[in-house]
Amino acid sequence: MDKRVNDDGKTEEAAGVPLLEHAAPLSARYPVWFCDIWGVVHDGVVADEVACDALVRHRENGGVVVLVSNSPRPRPALLRQLDELKVPREAYDDVITSGDVTRAVVSQHAGCKVFHLGPERDAHLREGLPVSFAGPEEAQLVMCSGLFDDRTEQPEEYRALLRELAARGLPLVCANPDLIVKHGDDILPCAGALAKIYDELGGEVVMAGKPYLPIYEEALKKAEAAAGRALAKSEILAIGDGMGTDMKGAANFGVAALFVAGGISTGALDEHGLEELVRRLREAAPGLDLVGVMRRLRW
Repeated sequence: MDKRVNDDGKTEEAAGVPLLEHAAPLSARYPVWFCDIWGVVHDGVVADEVACDALVRHRENGGVVVLVSNSPRPRPALLRQLDELKVPREAYDDVITSGDVTRAVVSQHAGCKVFHLGPERDAHLREGLPVSFAGPEEAQLVMCSGLFDDRTEQPEEYRALLRELAARGLPLVCANPDLIVKHGDDILPCAGALAKIYDELGGEVVMAGKPYLPIYEEALKKAEAAAGRALAKSEILAIGDGMGTDMKGAANFGVAALFVAGGISTGALDEHGLEELVRRLREAAPGLDLVGVMRRLRW
């Protein structure tokens, strides 16, 4: 049963996991924060000033922040987006995206003909790669960053195309493993939803982002560069709103996690209650070291 507590910013606790009002007590315990972006730091339309303030304060407290995103945007493009959304540069030391990992994977196929399945806004993902881009009929590899139009289309509309590609044995590199994303008040499908269908059809899927290890390994390198020393995983806290991405990724990488019940999980706490939410989180991410739940990242 949930119990009320009053110390360290806790408001209640279930199954040993506290519902926190403040992240400040976690700053000294976990000097390195791997923080999700979309759903925690911004909603695709505007920055969350309270969350950004928490990240700034953690860094002022001597901490390191690496933003870890399943965005298909490579680092330079993501930095421009963060600036446009008014996320302060003081809120983070560095960023790593699934777009960066995707480019590294595709670069291993130099000379290959690649079909880019995704919106034209992701064209920067193609820049400078040692491959040529072609239509689906000529392609030897698929680079998937999403639906062509995620506001008017649904993943199931792509099943026939994906079936043809899978039947030819083309690997699909997924630049964003997220199934959905919250954009303002809307919920939009992501590349992960297409990759899920491709996998169901027997196609080979290479996942570039969370919850898979390569993006966390790159995040660790960036954190160590910012800290100027080697880091133990016990010093790292993964923060995010995705059960199957942020939380499962934390469990896979062997670091502690703080779940933010906002973004794509808005309403989950009120709908299920803390005890049921914790149960679902541990079911989605076996072995998860869950140190707390917050409605919103707040210092």
